[in-house]
Amino acid sequence: QVVLVESGGGLVQAGGSLRLSCAASGRTFSSAAMGWFRQAPGKEREFVGAITWSAGYTYYADSVKGRFTISRDNAKKTVYLQMNSLKPEDTAVYYCASNRRSGSYYYYDPEEYDYWGQGTQVTVSS
Repeated sequence: QVVLVESGGGLVQAGGSLRLSCAASGRTFSSAAMGWFRQAPGKEREFVGAITWSAGYTYYADSVKGRFTISRDNAKKTVYLQMNSLKPEDTAVYYCASNRRSGSYYYYDPEEYDYWGQGTQVTVSS
């Protein structure tokens, strides 16, 4: 089992920045990649981005490309989501998730992930 704990959410004005963290523990050797997803009220969970543990390859949704950056610290088993130029439409609960599969094909679909964090609220005011 992989346990994921997110932190760093909060309230920020439009145009501001936040950095989310996701600390992984447990059987982390089984994880090939980490994804970030978000879910706004009344909407489906949507892909934000993903990063592979080994090579650090990153993948982003078009809606956040150029504004959000994912990074990882392998020694700390932690991934980060740096969010800049935030917009009100970025308001959501943000989740990190662990994926044991290799290959970008698996990273965009939340159904392909094995473990999830509890989520952290991000609210962007206009």
